[in-house]
Amino acid sequence: MSKIQIKELAFVFHPVTDIARARKFYEGLLGLKVGLQVEFSPGQWWIEYDIAGQALSVTNVAPPGSKPQASVFLEVADLDAALASVRSAGAVIAQDIKEFPPCRMFVVRDPDGNEIGLHQRKAKA
Repeated sequence: MSKIQIKELAFVFHPVTDIARARKFYEGLLGLKVGLQVEFSPGQWWIEYDIAGQALSVTNVAPPGSKPQASVFLEVADLDAALASVRSAGAVIAQDIKEFPPCRMFVVRDPDGNEIGLHQRKAKA
C-alpha cells in the first residue's frame, strides 16, 4: 500500500442555513477576515475565514436539513495519486472527486465509518 502525502489541514467547515446571519457572527462578532469566497449560484456560498493560516469555512450549499459527514479536509500533494492509493487499499470512497473553481476533493471512510475529505487546491493561473 502506498502512502498518501498529506501536506496540511485544508479546512474545517460548518453548514449554515443563513449566510447573512453567519457572516454577522463570524465576521462581526468573532472579527474573522474572509480569505476566499465563492458564490456557486445566486445565494449559494462557500466562505473561508483565515485563522492563523488555517481555513474555517461556512457554506449553505448542502441540501436543506442535511449535516455533512466530513467536516475535516486534508490537503494532499496529488489528489489523483491519493485516490489511486485509497482504491488500491480497498478503502470506502464515500464521495468521488468533485471539481470546484478553486479546488478538487473526494471523501474516504476510515475503518469505523468516519469520513475524511482529501483536498487539492488548483494551481493559480
